[in-house]
Amino acid sequence: MTIRTADKPRGPIASTTGPAAVRRRNSPTILVAEDDPVSGRILEKNLTDWGHPILKARNGDEAWTALQNPRVRIAVLDWMMPGMDGLEICRRLRERPRRGYTYVILLTAKDSPTDIIAGIQAGADDYMTKPVNYQELRARLQTGRRIIELEDSLLVIQKRLTELATRDGLTSLWNREAILKFLEEELEHGARDGYATSIIMIDVDKFKNINDLHGHQTGDAVLRAVTDAVGKNVRPYDKVGRYGGDEIMVVLPNCSLYQVSKIAERIRASGAARKLRTGGRSIAVSLSLGCTSSECFPKPSVDGLILAGDKALYEAKRDGRNRVSLSDAVEEGPAFRAGKERRHAR
Repeated sequence: MTIRTADKPRGPIASTTGPAAVRRRNSPTILVAEDDPVSGRILEKNLTDWGHPILKARNGDEAWTALQNPRVRIAVLDWMMPGMDGLEICRRLRERPRRGYTYVILLTAKDSPTDIIAGIQAGADDYMTKPVNYQELRARLQTGRRIIELEDSLLVIQKRLTELATRDGLTSLWNREAILKFLEEELEHGARDGYATSIIMIDVDKFKNINDLHGHQTGDAVLRAVTDAVGKNVRPYDKVGRYGGDEIMVVLPNCSLYQVSKIAERIRASGAARKLRTGGRSIAVSLSLGCTSSECFPKPSVDGLILAGDKALYEAKRDGRNRVSLSDAVEEGPAFRAGKERRHAR
């Protein structure tokens, strides 16, 4: 089973710098699935002349394989082919997990209303009867391209809206709701798969004094610097979120209390090494960190870990700040104190 790219046309169209080459680079890849050699060559030549990069398939099975290529955004499929027919390919295409939309034009000699309805219901976006009117096909391809571009724009907007809903505006960390959801999910995964989930609660020492003495803009700069220090010292799959105010939470899956203490110490040292200058003065930054792990609990829960992490954080501040404190299991209780001010020593 082979999938071949179309032969490059001879003459000016083969130029790598001319208008046709520019159109080809900017055009979506089109899959041509036509088992009749003569019709296939004519179709391929027209598409290539119009500046479209193409893939060729000689039967339905090859066509389905080609459609797994994310570059293929438009498919021109013959209804009747060896292997899977065009209708079956359409059905499979629409049933697979959603990703970049693929626009499908179905070609067939069938032209009854029943056949047209069957093709559209199977998932085809457009329907053309043979013999193909190529100017009409060109116009329909332009429609398909506009729909793909619109779909891509909507996906970008959707991604941006998701980020706005789950990210902190100042630090770009996960917001409180998102980081708590990650913790809940990782605890469930860890309980099922038999690994520990740990957290680090991080607080900027004397952050209120920084805001009072140097202004909130400087305080914001400190938070961004701390965010950078944390991000550079955790693993790629750890999750970092702004839990509230100047407090940051790190969720570390498959991480024991001993391991999390090492990561926390790296974060503390990285934070302490950073100094910000404002108004000609240097501001020293230090962090207090509280760590705990699900392995310390007979029945770990989100509330239990946060309460234990908060307790360890408080102990780090009580013992002089700029240090890491570990917490074993504690009595579980409510950990969500929305709207209630922290009473940690600043």
